[in-house]
Amino acid sequence: MKFGLRLRGGLLATLIMFGAPVVAPVGAVFVSSSALAQTVQSISVEGNRRVEVETIRSYFKPGPGGRLDQAAIDDGLKALIETGLFQDVRINRGAGGQIIVSVVENPVIGRVAFEGNKKIKDEQLTTEVQSKARGTFSRAMVQSDTLRIAEIYRRSGRYDVRVTPEVIEQPNNRVDLIFTIEEGAKTGVKSIEFVGNNAFSSYRLRDVIKTRESNLLSFLASGDIYDPDRVEADRDLIRRFYLKNGFADVQVVAALTEYDPEKKGFNVTFKIEEGAQYRVGSVDFRSSIPNFDPSSLRAYSRVYAGSLYNVESVEKSVEEMQIEASRRGYAFAVVRPGGDRNFEAHTVSVVFNIDEGPRTYIERINLRGNTRTRDYVIRREFDISEGDAYNRALVDRAERRLKNLDYFKSVKITTEPGSSSDRVILIVDMEEKSTGDFSISGGYSTTDGALAEVSVSERNLLGRGLFAKASVTYGQYARGYSLSFVEPYLLDYRVALGLDLYQREQLSNSYISYGTKTLGFSPRLGFSLREDLALQLRYSVYQQQISLPSYLANCNNVLGSAAFNPSPAFSAATGIPLDPSTNGLGCYSDGEASLPVRKELANGKTLTSALGYTLTYNTLDNNKNPTDGLLIDFRQDFAGVGGDVSYLKSVADGKYYAPLVSDIVGIVRLQGGILTKINDDLRMLDHFQMGPNLVRGFAPNGIGPRDLNPFGTQDALGGTKYWGASLELQMPFWFLPKEVGLKGAVYADAGGLYDYKGPTSWFATNEVNAPGCIPSTINPPSAGTCTGLVYDDSKVIRSSVGVGLIWQSPFGPLRFDYAVPLTKGKYDRTQEFRFGGGTTF
Repeated sequence: MKFGLRLRGGLLATLIMFGAPVVAPVGAVFVSSSALAQTVQSISVEGNRRVEVETIRSYFKPGPGGRLDQAAIDDGLKALIETGLFQDVRINRGAGGQIIVSVVENPVIGRVAFEGNKKIKDEQLTTEVQSKARGTFSRAMVQSDTLRIAEIYRRSGRYDVRVTPEVIEQPNNRVDLIFTIEEGAKTGVKSIEFVGNNAFSSYRLRDVIKTRESNLLSFLASGDIYDPDRVEADRDLIRRFYLKNGFADVQVVAALTEYDPEKKGFNVTFKIEEGAQYRVGSVDFRSSIPNFDPSSLRAYSRVYAGSLYNVESVEKSVEEMQIEASRRGYAFAVVRPGGDRNFEAHTVSVVFNIDEGPRTYIERINLRGNTRTRDYVIRREFDISEGDAYNRALVDRAERRLKNLDYFKSVKITTEPGSSSDRVILIVDMEEKSTGDFSISGGYSTTDGALAEVSVSERNLLGRGLFAKASVTYGQYARGYSLSFVEPYLLDYRVALGLDLYQREQLSNSYISYGTKTLGFSPRLGFSLREDLALQLRYSVYQQQISLPSYLANCNNVLGSAAFNPSPAFSAATGIPLDPSTNGLGCYSDGEASLPVRKELANGKTLTSALGYTLTYNTLDNNKNPTDGLLIDFRQDFAGVGGDVSYLKSVADGKYYAPLVSDIVGIVRLQGGILTKINDDLRMLDHFQMGPNLVRGFAPNGIGPRDLNPFGTQDALGGTKYWGASLELQMPFWFLPKEVGLKGAVYADAGGLYDYKGPTSWFATNEVNAPGCIPSTINPPSAGTCTGLVYDDSKVIRSSVGVGLIWQSPFGPLRFDYAVPLTKGKYDRTQEFRFGGGTTF
C-alpha cells in the first residue's frame, strides 16, 4: 500500500524512580517525583490546531486529592493515541516540572474517491468504507477500508481483486484518499464433487444445494459465483436432505474448497458419511402432565410405524402437538421427541414426551431492521403476543411465516432475558429486500403463437403487505390485460382477499374458426386450512362475445323467410347435405361456421355469473421442480347466480410424483370433469374443450364431438364429460452437466371427451317435438327435418405415446414434445409436435 504521509505513534512514559538518570527513547515522558504533584491545570498542550486544549487535557484523569500520578499520565497518553486523531503524541517535562503534551494532528480528508471500479458503483462503496470526506484521516481505518472493499468484491465472485489506497497531500493539513481498484474477472465454481455418497447420486445432490457449476449461460445467474457462506449453507442442506430420507447418522464432514489457478475458479468437494437408512419401528406417546392423555395427540403425528424415518416429519409433528396442547389449556406444555435406534434392524423407536415446561411469559416483541414494512404486518404473523405464555413451536412457526412472505433477505428470532426470571423478550432481526418487480416476458407455443407480456407488480405495497399487479399481453392469437390486488389479512383475520379484473381476446386461428372477447371481474377468498391443505372461494362474473368473419356467417337462417336454410341444407330425398353449387343459396360457397358458433354469434353478448371453490392438497417437495409428493385440485363452479346461463361444472386433477432409481422420477396424473345442465340449455362455449392438455399428440380442440358439415369449418363442439390418465418418466441426461438443466421424458396418455349437450337446431325445444319433425341421429349421421347440425360424438378412447425434452433454461422453462397417437376418433385432429415456453428478463 502507498501512503503519502508517515504516521508515528507515541510511546508510553517511563517512570524515573528516585531521580535515577536514564536515556529515554523518542516520545518518552520525563517525570521526577516532583512531577507527581502536578494537577491537570499544570499540563500545557502544543501543536493542536483543531482539537481544543481542554479536550486533550480531559484525557488525563487525576487520582485521589486531584493530583496526577504516573499511572494517570500513562492512561491519558494511551487514550489520546487510541482516538485516531493524531499522527504523533509526545509528553515532555517543562520548567518547574510542568507537563507538556505535544501533538501532531492527523490530516482532514478532503475527498474519498474510487478509480477502476466498473462492477460496483461509487455510491455502494462510499456507504461501506469508514473513511469519509471531512473526517479525520487514520492509517488503521484506511487499512480496514481496503480489506472491506476487497471483501465486497469477493462476495460478488471476484477473488482476483486488488485494492490500493493512495493518499495525496493538500494544503492546510488536508489529504485526498484514492482507492485504486483492479477488479479482475469473476471467480466461479468450476466443479462440485461429492465423496462418500452411495444412496444418492451426485446428480441428485446437486439439486439439493444452491451452489452451481459455471457454464456458458452462467452470466444469466449468480449461483456459480463462489461464496463461502453459501457453501457452508449447502452443507446443512445436504444434511437435512439425508435426515429427511431416513439417514439418522449422516454427517457432512467437510466442504473442501480449493482454488485452481489454471481454471481460475474453485473446486468444491463435499465429504459425506451417510450411515445406515432407518425406518420407524414404533411410535409412542408419554406424558408427565397430570390428567393429560398423551394418546390424544396421535392424530397430530406425521410419523407412522414402518415409514421411512424423516426428521422433518418429526419436527412438524412436535409443532402440531405442542400447538394443540396449548389450545387445550396447557400453555406451557413442551413436546420433546426421543428416538431409540436399533442398529441391527435399522429402525428408530420414536417417543413423543409431553412435559410441563418452564412457566415463562413474553414480555415484549422487539422488531429490528424493518425500515419499510409496517410493524403490524410483521406482528400479525405471530399467533402469540406480549403477555402470552412463551411457546417455542409458535415462535418457530412465526419465523417460517415471515420468511415465506419474501419481504426479507433474512429473518432470525432470538430471545433475551426479560425484567424477571419468568419473562423473555423476543428479538426479531430482519433485513429487508426489494419487493417490486418489472418484467418483460416473451414466449412461443404451437397453440398461441408468439406472445409478449409486460407486467409491474409489488408484493409489499406501501409496506402494508398488500400485493398488486398490472399486466398487458399481446400476441398473435391472444391479447388482453389484467389487474390484480390481494389483501392477505382481511379484517385482521388470516383470510386472503383477492380482486381480479381482466379482459382477454382470443383470435381465430388454425384450430378455431371464431374469436372470443371476455371481460370479467372476480373477487376471491383464500384460507389455509393446514400447511398442506388450502381452500379458495370465488365469485366470477364475466361477459363473453363471439366474433366471426362475415363470410362464415352469411347464410340466412331466419325461420319463416322464403330463403330459410337450416345449416346445412339437406336434400329431402336423400337426407344428404346439398352441394354448395346446387343449394341455390350459396351458404357454403365460401365456407360456413358451425351452427352452435353462429347461434352464439346471434345471441350477442352473454353474461355469466358463477360461484365456485377450489380445494387443494399439496405435499410436493418442490413446487417448481417436484420429485416427490402429491398435488390434488378439486374445483366446482355453479353458474346461475343471475346472468344468462346456468350449469354446475366439476373438475378434479391429481398428480403424484415418486423418485424411482438413478434419479428417474415417475409421474402419475389422473383428471376428469363433468358439466351438468341446471335450467337453461348449455352453450357450446361452456363445454370442455380438449386436446394436448388431455392427450398429447392431438391438436388444440382436436378431441371430442365435432361438426360433420363437409362444406363448413367443422368446429370442435366440446363435451360435458372427460377423463384422462397419464404415466410419465422424467430422467436426467447423465452425460451432461447438471447446470445445463436438460432432462428427458417418456410418457403414455389416454383419455376421452364426449356427450355434447349444446344447441343442434335453430328451432325452439317445443318445435323440435312438433308433428312431422324427424330428429337426426349421430354416428353415423343422418339428416332430419328439424336439425341443422350433424355431428360426431363417439366415445372412442384416445391414446398416445411420446417423448419430451424439458429444459429449465435461464430463459424460463421450455418443453418440446413429440407424441404419436395410437387410437383416435375418426374426425379427431392430430398434432405430433408441440412446443411451449417463455421467460422473464
